[in-house]
Amino acid sequence: MLAYRWSVARPNELPDHAVANREAWDRFAADYAEPGRRNWAADEPHWGIWDVPESELRLLPDDLAGKDTIELGCGTAYVSAWLARRGARPVGIDNSPVQLETARRMQDAFDLHFPLHLGIAEDLPFEDAAFDFAISEYGAALWADPYRWIPEAARVLRPGGRLVFYTNGSLLVLTTPDVGDDVAGTELVRPYFGMYRQEWPDDGSVEFHLPHGEWIRLLRETGFEIERLVEVRAPDDAVNDPRWTYVTPEWARQWPSEEAWVVRKR
Repeated sequence: MLAYRWSVARPNELPDHAVANREAWDRFAADYAEPGRRNWAADEPHWGIWDVPESELRLLPDDLAGKDTIELGCGTAYVSAWLARRGARPVGIDNSPVQLETARRMQDAFDLHFPLHLGIAEDLPFEDAAFDFAISEYGAALWADPYRWIPEAARVLRPGGRLVFYTNGSLLVLTTPDVGDDVAGTELVRPYFGMYRQEWPDDGSVEFHLPHGEWIRLLRETGFEIERLVEVRAPDDAVNDPRWTYVTPEWARQWPSEEAWVVRKR
């Protein structure tokens, strides 16, 4: 039985980026309802904007049966559904009430239920060492402050527990303009050193990105050992999803548009 430390984070308690992202994702949520349903129905997990299969990336532990898992920024919670079907005891947390409404509809539609919480990954409502595995496909990995959510992930994981987070690749961030057509190109448009908080003026959302060296320093200082960094290549048959206008399959077959970190708590 998991022990909880507090209830949900109220809007006036949220950091400014979380307020902005809650508003943004409550607006975005309708566009993710049907893709969420398709992912809930999928036989095999697949990752990121190019739907790279789990059999290729191998991000999940081989044995999840009976394991306590937490999805950080769960959205429609399809990743937690994949974990549940592999025998895990998942819990999801997300900053968007509207996204969680979709997740609960999916739970009813697929008759697969697990706890869902409204809150932020920077301040988790769980006791220390409550989970065996934590995961974020985008979610906290992109929308939460890494200097706050990485220590929280370490806190709630048991020794030996793994964290997997999947986010934009550094080269994508460095080559995507703030304005205009907003599509990644072949020229650097922002500095690599000091990369941290990225505000997008078109929708008001706030993302977080770190240089690889800073990720390594932060992860090690918060008690993680790095097992793998997977730089994801778009498959040869990848096609554009209308939700992803910022990168093309042709670009993502030459440079990594996404990356996955697999780390283990010491």
